[in-house]
Amino acid sequence: MNDLLPIILSIVVGLAVIGGLIPVFLKSRRSSQNYTGPRDANDPAPLDTADAQGGGTLVADRPETQVPPSDIEDLEAVEVIPEAPSLETPLPVEGRLVRLRARLSKSNNALGKGLLALLSRDTIDENVWDEVEETLLLADIGTDSTMELVDTLRDRVKVLGVRSPEHVQAMLREELIKLIDPTMDRTLNIERHEDRPAVLMVVGVNGVGKTTTVGKLARVLVAEEKDVLLGAADTFRAAAAEQLATWGARVGVPTVKSDVDGADPASVAFEAVKAGIDQEVDVVMIDTAGRLQNKVGLMDELGKVKRVIEKQATVDEVLLVLDATTGQNGLTQAKVFAEVVNITGIVLTKLDGTAKGGIVVAIQKTLGVPVKLVGLGEGADDLAPFDAESFVDALLT
Repeated sequence: MNDLLPIILSIVVGLAVIGGLIPVFLKSRRSSQNYTGPRDANDPAPLDTADAQGGGTLVADRPETQVPPSDIEDLEAVEVIPEAPSLETPLPVEGRLVRLRARLSKSNNALGKGLLALLSRDTIDENVWDEVEETLLLADIGTDSTMELVDTLRDRVKVLGVRSPEHVQAMLREELIKLIDPTMDRTLNIERHEDRPAVLMVVGVNGVGKTTTVGKLARVLVAEEKDVLLGAADTFRAAAAEQLATWGARVGVPTVKSDVDGADPASVAFEAVKAGIDQEVDVVMIDTAGRLQNKVGLMDELGKVKRVIEKQATVDEVLLVLDATTGQNGLTQAKVFAEVVNITGIVLTKLDGTAKGGIVVAIQKTLGVPVKLVGLGEGADDLAPFDAESFVDALLT
């Protein structure tokens, strides 16, 4: 028995040692199953100590793309240059005239076609002349001009005794051209002075399209290779300055504007002209706020804008924008504006061949101010110099 005791003790000690080594072996095996290299997107990451306690975040929840430090340095070294907007090339003036004339001749103009139909009848009696007179009045040509044209046509038809459509059309063309007066100077005063740019102001009531007209006119001047600068003195209408700047940017023309809503328009106009002088541009165009012609305070402010500009440069051109479809109401507007800022030219928008186009004659006869520009559509290049003969030919085509 005493001989077995050492053997039994040795076995017990051995078992104890083996029992102590088993946990170490198992822990070592579990550790060998941990990932030590890079994982792909389908391999889940192991939980760290905090994860095991329920308070951590899985690595898979972090951004999937990790940029190595070297790559970050490379990215920082690259300068991102925004793509420059491409500039538009405005159509030449000659192309505009042809296009506008073609569009006008295709429109349903009551003036030319109505007169031709009446004067081409086999018998032209007093009833026909009454209808001719009514047609002219509805076309907003004006009472005086209507009577003048009717009397002249009546005398010519009686004396010559002509009835053929060709002769009637020739007579009507001649008299309409005389009425519109091709001798009026319709050129824009846009030639740069020796030490300063030419200055244009654009005025008119709300909603006639002044800002759009300024933008389109900028395209006309750029097409004539003029260096132009715009002044956004319409500081009361929301986004007017941004609209004007967008028009200018399309053809590479800068715009001077204020970032303050309701800024003094005279101040903006002054700064625009000053910038034009400093930058030695050819033409500075000032867009003004729309205003009702019967609002005395607003009209006085318009006069102030002109006076402030003239402290450093002359105002060479004041263009009044009128909607041709407003007819005689447009004539009333023109009279009031002419008293305040000395209108030098008229821009007629929406002159699409409707009867209201006769306002061309009425305005020129009443104010002695020529129609210098006309627009027939919403396109960027739908603005062109007015030509009396082309206008009449389009009406009678």
